[in-house]
Amino acid sequence: MSLRDRHEQGAHSVGMFEVILTRRKRFGWRWQVCDQSGKIFADGFDRTRPAAKYHGERALFFLLSQAYLRNRSAASSED
Repeated sequence: MSLRDRHEQGAHSVGMFEVILTRRKRFGWRWQVCDQSGKIFADGFDRTRPAAKYHGERALFFLLSQAYLRNRSAASSED
């Protein structure tokens, strides 16, 4: 496997996520946790922007912690 192939393979295994906050007219704020391609992993609504930011970041943290635990579990089962 060439260095370029390894780099491309690594780029696919590492995902970037972001929390997007959107103002809704009368309903408050919508939050979404998305990846680079726009796939939504979690979403919800809150009345205030701080609450939406908190819940979006909380969902992102939970998503990342679950991925870490899953990877750690897989690595320990290979030993």
